[in-house]
Amino acid sequence: MLLSFNTKLSKRFKSQSQRIRVLTESWVNNQVFCPACGCDIKHYENNKPVADFYCLNCKEEYELKSKRDSIGNKVVDGAYRTMIERLQSSCNPNFFLLSYNLRSLKVSDFFVIPKHFFVPDIIEKRNPLSASARRAGWIGCNIDLRSIPQSGKIFFVKDSRIQTKNNVLKSWVKTLFLKNEKEPLAKGWILDVMSCIDKLGKYKFSLTEIYFFEGFLRKKYPQNKHIKDKIRQQLQFLRNKGYLKFLGRGKYEIT
Repeated sequence: MLLSFNTKLSKRFKSQSQRIRVLTESWVNNQVFCPACGCDIKHYENNKPVADFYCLNCKEEYELKSKRDSIGNKVVDGAYRTMIERLQSSCNPNFFLLSYNLRSLKVSDFFVIPKHFFVPDIIEKRNPLSASARRAGWIGCNIDLRSIPQSGKIFFVKDSRIQTKNNVLKSWVKTLFLKNEKEPLAKGWILDVMSCIDKLGKYKFSLTEIYFFEGFLRKKYPQNKHIKDKIRQQLQFLRNKGYLKFLGRGKYEIT
């Protein structure tokens, strides 16, 4: 995998945004493989409302978002209503996120977020456009990356370091169990507990340490009066799916 953009492709464009779009899309089309199956991906020839790339083999679809310097905590997306509708449909694509260095015209970070990590809670509603705007009243949205567990950010390139293809494919398979969870509230609980585990910052942890997030989860789920029971339920679910290993005496390890 090469990290440099093919700058020859952008010479005929005057607009900086057009040049970056061409460079980033060309890089993905030529350097990136499908994280679901390892086969080639291709750019859709015509602009498709839902996705930018598709896999020739498994037919997974991907939408590309690019940003200068760093992806940050939030990614600007399109219409809020459209995004929520996509999450509830079968045509929601996976997301490729790419950051680049404008001076060197090289990729800094590139990762994929599988679509099974997307729930309505991570979509932030923006304020409507003002009455004087061309699209007055239009409401856009942001994707809040802080709400996505680390296992939902599968890196091809991290801090300009290329990750192995084997690691990318293994990381994708590790969380496929989430695809079978269709109910948003149930999936939200699983993802929240996974995020709480991430915040501990270690591979081995105790039930007592996870209980530290009881207050946070109670605020998010005020109707649930049995937060600790729910936490244990999610840990058991993650253990049964092979995401966690139970070590005994209330201790767990991320596999």
